[in-house]
Amino acid sequence: MSAPIGVFDSGYGGLTILKELKKQLPQHDYIYLGDNARAPYGTRSFETVYQYTLEAVKWFFDQGCSLVILACNTASAKALRNIQQLDLPHIAPDKRVLGVIRPSSEVLGNYTNSNHVGIMATLGTVQSDSYIIELSKFFPKVHVHQQACPMWVPLIENGEYDKPGADYFVKGYLDELFSQSKDIDTILLACTHYPLLEAKIKSYLPEGVKLVSQGDIVADSLVKYLQIHPEIDQKCSKNGKIQFYTTDNAQTFEKQASSFFGQKIEANHTDLA
Repeated sequence: MSAPIGVFDSGYGGLTILKELKKQLPQHDYIYLGDNARAPYGTRSFETVYQYTLEAVKWFFDQGCSLVILACNTASAKALRNIQQLDLPHIAPDKRVLGVIRPSSEVLGNYTNSNHVGIMATLGTVQSDSYIIELSKFFPKVHVHQQACPMWVPLIENGEYDKPGADYFVKGYLDELFSQSKDIDTILLACTHYPLLEAKIKSYLPEGVKLVSQGDIVADSLVKYLQIHPEIDQKCSKNGKIQFYTTDNAQTFEKQASSFFGQKIEANHTDLA
């Protein structure tokens, strides 16, 4: 029996991924779930993020989903490996859970000429060293410089991303990143919220520095994955429909979501715990 592709995030950021998935795979159905009631994940422990993410994955499985995308770097960094290796073989060996870190790491080295890249991310993603580990597999000569940006998600989720007050925190974190190396010529926005700050970030970047978002990369990767795994694609329903769920207030979610998704949506409330 076919079912939608599940797309999960701790809050709103994964909508920037879903928007690109919809562009490249418009015929597929999707269920989006934001765990807004327990967001943000970026400052939480590995164990907590793992437990929360596993609860979400099981919720998607209960909806019939055979494929779930963790459209959240923190969840991908802190939970994906355990879920793939420890949980899926026991609870759903025929289902798949994918993240956003590996697809980004597979291509990021192609953008740099200096072999110095910057990773702007949540504290949790930085502490996991996931990008350092993954990039070393695909581009061993690339030097990775990480910068945690703990104020960016709160600014974005409170609608301050395009206000003058955000400039202080955008410039401050970029200054900290470039203090690690002046040779950085490519920066990955390794949090799915950060594309909303893209205009401000670009205004403070040195000339010639590339800014890379994950939406296109993850969507490209999923297209290729489904081509390689037609048995998974056959389990994905294709009516061009999207359902939206949040663990918090649905009306509040609807108001905020349009900034990330680019259009108005209708959401429903659900509980995980």
